[in-house]
Amino acid sequence: MEKEYDFSKGKQGPIRSHKGKTRITIYLDDDILDAYRRKGDDAGRGYQTLINEALRQSINKKSTALDAKTLRRILREELCKAGPPTPEATKRQAQTATLRKSRRN
Repeated sequence: MEKEYDFSKGKQGPIRSHKGKTRITIYLDDDILDAYRRKGDDAGRGYQTLINEALRQSINKKSTALDAKTLRRILREELCKAGPPTPEATKRQAQTATLRKSRRN
């Protein structure tokens, strides 16, 4: 070992940098953090990587409004699952149809 070292060209900070990543401090709910830690242990991956992937997915997720055609299709599917309409619903449907006809005229 030398008696004196020259640190005049030294730089403060980490020895190796992580390109494209920034260290931050963030507060997360304990249950969220615990869940990601468990998920990471189960998958054999780091929990921070899983959180990063979840955030990336939420950014890339396209949020589109439903158009009328799609909404009608979804409603038809759900109504089919619910079964045939009750007599009361059928009566209300007929009343609504009659009101629409009278408003058009």
